[in-house]
Amino acid sequence: MIRTAGGARHTGAAPRRATRFARLLVALVGPLIGLGLLACGCTTGAPGPAATGSTTTPTSLNATSVSRSTSDATTATGATGSATIAPLPVGASEKTLSFGNLLRMYRVYRPARLSDPAPLVVMLHGGLGSARLAELAYGWDALADREGFVVLYPDSFGGAWNVGGGCCGSAPDAGVDDVAFVAAAIADLERSVPIDPLRRYAAGMSNGGMLTYRLACDTTLFAAIGPVAATQLGDCPNPAPISIMHVHGTDDTTVPLDGRPDAGLASIVSQPIQAMVQTWRNIDRCGGTIERVDGPVTTATAQCPRGRAVVLVLVAGGGHSWPGVARSGPLDASPAPPKPGLPGSTGSPGSTGAPASTGTPGSNGSPTPPATAAGPALPSAGATPGSGYDTTAALWAFFVTRSR
Repeated sequence: MIRTAGGARHTGAAPRRATRFARLLVALVGPLIGLGLLACGCTTGAPGPAATGSTTTPTSLNATSVSRSTSDATTATGATGSATIAPLPVGASEKTLSFGNLLRMYRVYRPARLSDPAPLVVMLHGGLGSARLAELAYGWDALADREGFVVLYPDSFGGAWNVGGGCCGSAPDAGVDDVAFVAAAIADLERSVPIDPLRRYAAGMSNGGMLTYRLACDTTLFAAIGPVAATQLGDCPNPAPISIMHVHGTDDTTVPLDGRPDAGLASIVSQPIQAMVQTWRNIDRCGGTIERVDGPVTTATAQCPRGRAVVLVLVAGGGHSWPGVARSGPLDASPAPPKPGLPGSTGSPGSTGAPASTGTPGSNGSPTPPATAAGPALPSAGATPGSGYDTTAALWAFFVTRSR
């Protein structure tokens, strides 16, 4: 369900009124258009309205999707009204979705052991990042193998998400609707794998974390969000209550904790993070906060009605980063693939988010991905404040106890 700024709710697709002839025409012409798009290798174009009607009803999209698994098997399917829907293969897959006059891409990871229906985690990369790098860096796939959930990695337009307030990159000027794209990607995914609509979660780094807030403001798709090194931009007039776990470094110069502009490479001016989190506690009608300090990590939790919670995790001395993943630069949008032997671990995938003592940052014990998988490995700055805090595992431990 997507909520408009005025609070109206829209569910489902409009009733089909096509004649038998119209259905036949769509069946004949639709695949030809899809194959033509695939053959031309188009990846971008002038944005326009979402396919088939309003962007607030993504489940009615007549988009054409092309899926590619890691074995390079390719299957073309029509999104709505298709006679054959290819099941989602085990492992990593990549899909292209024709949406809003653009070809948008997302990656998805399905573990061999999957709950039925399965929880879904949508992981949104940061500015200048990509779905591929996010999959390599944050350790969600290994955690999904252990816990039996699906991970969706959408790719942004031009390396940034349109999150409101004119941010970020070329997406706002191009009129890209990333809220509707994420909703459409979820709807497309749900045609090939059973997803629990009550257990959808969104996590994001930096600009991707800002999009999780935009999704919370404009939709009711998710039971919980996990923004990291992010803030909320743009209007949010009528949001529904939602569980939130926000992780932030106290020395972040890109999204400063106090909201004031900093001397960072790309400083974002916003409201103070603590005030923003308190606003969501008010929306959720939460009680008082309980604070826990564990080394450099302070966790302030407010319990709310219907099992919701709003949590703020502050990492003392932490910068603009995803704690537990090696830093790669000022934006930290494309974190370095983990390297064996670095201090500061993420521990086992099933941990509860407490500081861990073994493993590799962001890797859950897996070896460094080969340089050919996503270009040369990015340099690492080694241990940083809060690097022993497993953000990915902590977010999952928070998500798994929440439902819509």
